[in-house]
Amino acid sequence: MIAKIISRLSVVAVLSAVCVSASVNVAVIFDPAQAGVEIPADFCGLSFEMQRVLADTNGWHFFSAENTNLVATFQTLGVKNLRVGGNTADRPTLPVPSHADLDALFAFAKAADVKVIFTLRLNHGDPADAAAMAKYISQNYPDQLDALAIGNEPNVFSTNYETYLAAWKQFAAVISSNVPGVKFCGPGVSPGHEKWSARFADDLAGGGQIKFVSQHDYPGGDARKFATNAVGARERLLSPAIYDNYAKFAANFVPAVQSNGLAYRFEEANSYYDGGALDASDTFASALWALDFDWWWAAHGIRGVNFHTGDKVAARDENKPCRYATFWTAADGYNVHPIGYAEKMFSLGSRGKIVPVKVQLTRTIPPQTETNFNLAAYAVLGDDKNLYVTLINKSHGGRAADVSVQIGVKGADGYAQGRIIRLTAPGGNVTAKTGVTLGGAEISDDAQWNGRWDAQLVPRQQFQFALQVELPAASAAVVQLTTK
Repeated sequence: MIAKIISRLSVVAVLSAVCVSASVNVAVIFDPAQAGVEIPADFCGLSFEMQRVLADTNGWHFFSAENTNLVATFQTLGVKNLRVGGNTADRPTLPVPSHADLDALFAFAKAADVKVIFTLRLNHGDPADAAAMAKYISQNYPDQLDALAIGNEPNVFSTNYETYLAAWKQFAAVISSNVPGVKFCGPGVSPGHEKWSARFADDLAGGGQIKFVSQHDYPGGDARKFATNAVGARERLLSPAIYDNYAKFAANFVPAVQSNGLAYRFEEANSYYDGGALDASDTFASALWALDFDWWWAAHGIRGVNFHTGDKVAARDENKPCRYATFWTAADGYNVHPIGYAEKMFSLGSRGKIVPVKVQLTRTIPPQTETNFNLAAYAVLGDDKNLYVTLINKSHGGRAADVSVQIGVKGADGYAQGRIIRLTAPGGNVTAKTGVTLGGAEISDDAQWNGRWDAQLVPRQQFQFALQVELPAASAAVVQLTTK
């Protein structure tokens, strides 16, 4: 069965008359004794086009240990998994990576301390060539390799699932005969074809070759539909209705994956496909969305998310500016976009085991008030034995609601103090593209970040431990509860 929704509240309260910004009082209560699944250390990932692995006309490699600014950016953001693939992995007009390209890629992976999901060409590819590449990678870089994918979004060029599966088995058989014990992921299909992932799990789980089922997800849909409607694109990302989208999407493949004892990962995901929606995918709205997206799926058992990124991405047969990018190349390094701050924040508050959270109103929203209440809360029992609570207030605009949160921990009187780090945009503006801060600081183009946690005293109130946190509209926070 799909894992139970254990740490989310999204309520839209609309009563009678329109009123200015209101404050809502809630309690967030959890029990560390109920800690469950551990979030993998390599949960936070990025996905790039295979074309980025190739050397440029001057022989320079983007992915290289010598690209120290890129190494530093990965480390600062907390990225631990790198997937290379995208449409250019299966584009016949492009060469496949050479040994020199592979050497540079995996040298970068070692320097940045990331695992690599590497896509082998299936469309117009050759099994023997794929096997030779797999053997070279596996023999030379076993510690940096996570899994091999055979093809990218095969639903685009395969007439049906059966045709794809036959081709996949042919490639896998040749590769496995040359590289015994090699692990694969798949099928890496685009949204709308996730039932292929369910069938893939059913058909191949018993062979022991599958490390995890890979799926792609762009819950906003086609960016071209929102090309002239940025307001609608932002609202789609921040609306509580998006949780229904997640649940329906999961229902199409997660039960089959879990019933077969397999893990699953989004090796490619972001807000809107076709390069992202201008003035939505590149704004602070995308940061609030991405943080919640990571957490919702983590609470449902996913093993990681690789946000697709790059200066440009392949949309069908063309390369387009990447509006949903984590960062773009800058003169002195890489300019981190709002979504990058969400990825950094997730890495700060997710090192541990997920703890179920109960969220409830503690004071009725006043009459004669129309307000937009949209809060998500998640918690982990950290590897360091501290507790981490992530709060995301996606309420925004004219009916935005600030939230006053009482955090209660059942049966945990050993926590002596709390501290908080906040994710904010100027004026709580979800349209902001610059000026986003985490812990009061921006991430510089050379990957320097001096954000700080703010200390807070711990008052003892209704529960054995209680801390009150004021969470303004259109902001997020991680609260760390520290042991004595």
